Amino acid sequence: MEISMPKNWNYDRAAKHIDRKIEEVETVSIVDYHRDMSLENIPGNKAYRVDAVHLYADILNLDDMLHVTAEEGVTCHKRTLRFLNLHYRAVHRILSRCEARRVDFHNQRLHALVARPSNTENNAETKRIRRAVAIAQLIIDVLEETGDSDEFIPSAKVRVGIDAGEALAVNNGRRGGREPLFLGAPANHAAKMSGGGSRVGIYLTNNARTVIGLATVDKPAATALTTAEIKECQDEARLGVSKDTIVKEWREDLEKNPIGTFIFSRHTPPLRTLDITALTPSNSKRQEAASVYADIDGFTAYVAKHIDDAAEDVVRVFHVIRAELDRVLTCDFDGRRIRFIGDCLHGLLCDGTAHSTDDPESVSTATLCAGALRSSFELALEKLQDQGIDVDGLGLAIGFEFGPMTVTRLGMQGDRVRCSVSRGVLASETEQSRCGGDETAIGASAYDAGTQAVRDLFGTKRKVNALDYNEAVEALSQKGDKTAALAKREAFALVAPAIASASDRIVRPYTESK
Repeated sequence: MEISMPKNWNYDRAAKHIDRKIEEVETVSIVDYHRDMSLENIPGNKAYRVDAVHLYADILNLDDMLHVTAEEGVTCHKRTLRFLNLHYRAVHRILSRCEARRVDFHNQRLHALVARPSNTENNAETKRIRRAVAIAQLIIDVLEETGDSDEFIPSAKVRVGIDAGEALAVNNGRRGGREPLFLGAPANHAAKMSGGGSRVGIYLTNNARTVIGLATVDKPAATALTTAEIKECQDEARLGVSKDTIVKEWREDLEKNPIGTFIFSRHTPPLRTLDITALTPSNSKRQEAASVYADIDGFTAYVAKHIDDAAEDVVRVFHVIRAELDRVLTCDFDGRRIRFIGDCLHGLLCDGTAHSTDDPESVSTATLCAGALRSSFELALEKLQDQGIDVDGLGLAIGFEFGPMTVTRLGMQGDRVRCSVSRGVLASETEQSRCGGDETAIGASAYDAGTQAVRDLFGTKRKVNALDYNEAVEALSQKGDKTAALAKREAFALVAPAIASASDRIVRPYTESK
C-alpha cells in the first residue's frame, strides 16, 4: 500500500503555539461557584472553586460485552454500544430526577457531581455525601433492570466511588461541546475508589467516611458500605424517586424513542476531518486504528499543592499543556481527539484509504506521535517555567494500542455524548496506566502489527523511557521504517531553505572576494 503524506513534529511550530497559549492565559481569575452560575460556558481564563461531592460509577462488565464473540467484529461492537446506550439513558434519567449533574460519561465510567445543598445550609457536606450514596445505590439498583434479553444485552454490574471537597471547574470543550472539567483531589480520589476493584458496591474515601460519621479504614477501596449504612443515607437523603419509577419511565421512553440500529461505515483518513457532532447510532464509524492515551502524571498532587495559593497557575498549566497535546495529535499527525478525561487526552490515529487501514504505517505514525507529544510536553514545561510557574513533579504517561475502533454518539436527541469503545481503547488506557511520567508503552496488538523497527524500539517489555520525537524518528528511520524516513525527509525539506539561506549569507562574500 502506498504511504500517505508524511507527518512530523516541528520545534518552531510547537514553540509558537505554546507561546500563544501562554499569552491567552496570562490573566486568570478564580471565583467561588454558586448555584446561579453556569458550568457550561466557563471562559478559558477563568475557573470556579466548587465545593461538592464527586461520584464515579464504573460498569464492571463492559469488557465481558466486548468479548461476547471470539473475534472483535461488528456483532460485539453493536451489542456493546447498545449495552452502553441503554444504561446511559437510565442513568441520565436518575441524575435529572435527583438534581445531580453529569460531568462526563466515558465508555464504562460515569462522573457525576452533587453540589446541593450549598454551603449556606447547615451540615451541607454531610447531606451532599448522603445524597450521593443514595443516588449511587439507585444507579446500582436501576442498572440491574435495564438489560435487554431479546438483544442479548445483560444488566450492568456497577461499582461506585465517592469523595468530597474543593476542586477547580474549568472549560473542557470548544465549538458547541463545552462542558466543565474538575481539577483536584476529590474527582481523582473518587475515580480511584470506583476503579479500585472488581466487586459491586459503594466505596467512600476515608475523607467522605469521616464526614458522615463512619470510622476510617485501612483499605477504603476494599471496604464497601454496608446495607445498613446505605439505608441510613437513603433515609436521610429522601430522593423522592424509586427504582421502579425510573425503570418504568425508562421503558416508556424507549418505546417512544427507540435506540436505532448501529450502522457502521469507514471514515476516509485522515481522522482529523471526522465530524463527531454529526454521528448517531445509524451513522457510526468503525475501522482499524490506533488509540492513544496521554495522561499528565502527578497532576492531582500538583493541584493539591497549589490550589490554595497558586490556583491561577494550575489553570495556566492545564490549558497550555492540554492545548498543545491536542494540537500535536490533531494538526501534526492528523489524528482525532475523542475527549479529555480529566488531565488525560484520548485520541485516534489512522493511515490508509477509504477502503482499508495501513496497519504498520498507522502504528509507526502513532509511535512518532507519542514521541511528539512528549517533546511538546517538555517544551511546554520549559516555557511555563520561564514564566516563573512551578511545574515540578509533572510528567507524561503515554500508552497506545491498535485494532478495530468505533466512534459514535450515545444518548437522546439534544443530549448525546461521544463514545469510542473497543478492546483496543480499553487496552490503550491499560498501557498508559502501567507507565510512569517518563514512559511510553505499546499494546500487544500494535506491537505485532508494527514494523520490526517499532518492535526493536519498544523491546519485549513493550515500554520505553523518555521517548521524544527526535529519538523516535531517528530510531525508526535507522531501522528502515518508511513512515519515519519520510517524516524525517519532510522535516529536512522544511528547514533546508533556511539552512541554504544562512549558508549563502556566510559563504557568498568570501566566495565572491576570491
